[in-house]
Amino acid sequence: MGLDDFGGGQGPQPDVLVVTTNDVPGHRVERVIGEVFGLTVRSRHLGSQIGAGLKSMIGGELRGLTKTLVQTRNQAMERLVEQARARGANGVLAFRFDVTEAADTGTEVCAYGTAVVLARE
Repeated sequence: MGLDDFGGGQGPQPDVLVVTTNDVPGHRVERVIGEVFGLTVRSRHLGSQIGAGLKSMIGGELRGLTKTLVQTRNQAMERLVEQARARGANGVLAFRFDVTEAADTGTEVCAYGTAVVLARE
């Protein structure tokens, strides 16, 4: 399994910088565009459900579910970046994830933050 199977985030030179902080050192906020979000809902397939059930009896990481959640979070983040870019932003501040169960059929992941236009100081 590769590094990207169990992690995510942006590459070294993103065109839309996404940060969890309320500001970016060396930059000023020129314009606040507003809230943006990316949303996805994933259902669990039968194989992972059975595997997770068996694994839960003996303990340990549920690697299949971990990988699925990473893919889901990355997809939600990609959608957030697409929304920010489409609105003319080059940054997203106060980035967060919200994860909830969706009607007992899957997991809803929402990536959200505030789209802004940043300028170097």
